[in-house]
Amino acid sequence: MKEHRMTLAILLTNLFIAFLGIGLVIPVLPTIMNELHLSGSIVGNLVAAFAFAQLIVSPIAGKWVDKYGRKKIIIIGLLFFSASELLFGIGKTVEVLFVSRLLGGVSAALIMPAVTAFIADITTMETRSKALGYMSASISTGFIIGPGIGGFLAEIGPRLPFFSAAVLALVSAVLSYITLREPERNEDEIDQKATGIRRVFTPMYFIAFMIIFLTSFSLAAFDSLFSLFVDHKFSFTPKDIAIAITGGAIVGAIAQVVLFDWLTKHLGEIGLIRYSLIFSVFLVYLMTVVSSYTNILLVTIFLFVGFDLIRPAITSYLSKIAGKEQGFVGGMNSMFTSIGNILGPVIGGILFDVNLNYPFYFSSLFLIVGVMLAIFWKRPTQLS
Repeated sequence: MKEHRMTLAILLTNLFIAFLGIGLVIPVLPTIMNELHLSGSIVGNLVAAFAFAQLIVSPIAGKWVDKYGRKKIIIIGLLFFSASELLFGIGKTVEVLFVSRLLGGVSAALIMPAVTAFIADITTMETRSKALGYMSASISTGFIIGPGIGGFLAEIGPRLPFFSAAVLALVSAVLSYITLREPERNEDEIDQKATGIRRVFTPMYFIAFMIIFLTSFSLAAFDSLFSLFVDHKFSFTPKDIAIAITGGAIVGAIAQVVLFDWLTKHLGEIGLIRYSLIFSVFLVYLMTVVSSYTNILLVTIFLFVGFDLIRPAITSYLSKIAGKEQGFVGGMNSMFTSIGNILGPVIGGILFDVNLNYPFYFSSLFLIVGVMLAIFWKRPTQLS
């Protein structure tokens, strides 16, 4: 048990380092875009390239995690991420930047299912929810701290954050190679009768995957347009936007560490997902109604809590029913997240040009569909 705690700590540290690296580059992206005179459509395509690569590779990565082992895929994913950031740092042409983003998408597709499966192997049904809550919190914390450090490094040089992210990922890969041991498979198994892609449509998987897509779509539409929305509608400054996003990330991380395990024990994963969806629907719609500065900040900050509880709850549920297919469900989780991440900003952007509020109305409708699915979602008898 003590060894498993140490392994979990190493995994969480590696995730923190990787997502700290992603956060590092956020403040300097506009500078790089201006330096290379890139249009808005090219920037949008760069974002889509990352999600597209993740979408294509995720199903294959899930199989590789189960076939070749968790540790190998984690290390390969971190090396891909390091190469991606290095390329973006030295890139002087659009083609190089696109290759960088494609490699970044591949790295995300490899790392997340491998880490999730690793955690499932070293935890029990009783301790898994807490561990996955910590996993989500380590990711959120990396995102919180990363932009601040990145802004400081950018004062030295606009490309330094990319090189720093590449070094951090390389260090994380070396740390994983030295300290991690391939875990024994934790097979609290539930019988799987469907095979191949048909497994996606089995009742115990299908609703979970649909809710992953619906919430990813809604969050991506919200995230990608939030800055424009509050700038156009409320004249928020970059500082105001940073306060809202950072505040939401901090509150979300605290909720994942302090509340997530307690809520899953009292409500169960499905119950927590159901109530978090209702909470999110209300707050997404409220964004279009509130007007005072304080209320906007409060709604934004607490809006992220609902999404930050839904994601680890679904991951926890899937890991408990996956049995021998931890890599498969991790890959599908990543794939449906990618589909939402691609479609959300595209459709949201089209609606935003028609009316500032329409993307949020549309996100609310998508989340309502999620609520309806969650209402009819029954806990598998094997887990009761």
